[in-house]
Amino acid sequence: MPRNLVVSVYSSLDGVVQDPVGMENSGLGNWVGPFSRGPEGDDIVHEELWAADIVLLGRTTYEGFAPVWPTIDDPAGFARKLNAMRKYVASNTLEEATWTNTTVLSGDVIGAVRDIKAEGGGDIVVYGSAGLVHSLLPHGLVDKVHMLIYPTVLGRGTRLFPAGYASDFKLGDLRRLGSGIVHAEYLPKSA
Repeated sequence: MPRNLVVSVYSSLDGVVQDPVGMENSGLGNWVGPFSRGPEGDDIVHEELWAADIVLLGRTTYEGFAPVWPTIDDPAGFARKLNAMRKYVASNTLEEATWTNTTVLSGDVIGAVRDIKAEGGGDIVVYGSAGLVHSLLPHGLVDKVHMLIYPTVLGRGTRLFPAGYASDFKLGDLRRLGSGIVHAEYLPKSA
């Protein structure tokens, strides 16, 4: 059975997924910081990671994660799991990945992702990485979209779906979390 590829994003009400914690110097700031997803939100994020055995990231997200996650040791074990997992970073400019168990995918990233999905096993989780997601969507490689939707409107920034992309999705799960945050799981309608 092929792996599921799960896109996991923090989204504003107006669909912006760019730089939610302000590490990318986008000028958007830490727009998730004022909100708390609560224990149920933490459980959702942990369940998502525990269902996966591969993390796939775009270069910008990788460059934000790689220097931070190896320095964290949380009681719930999220960081230990993430740091130990097999990871891929999609980039045609990054020559070397320094984060443990990370391989750089360059060139035919779509073909490489198809091959990884075909291996079978746990999910592949993609955190953020809008540019990468924009590449994967038209090729039908996304099996689920997990969105933590924050009650804020940013007015600018990169959105999850690229301009001109059109598709129908069906709702898989919907939960209200702390601070007015909503967790929504969507699946391609063809699934």
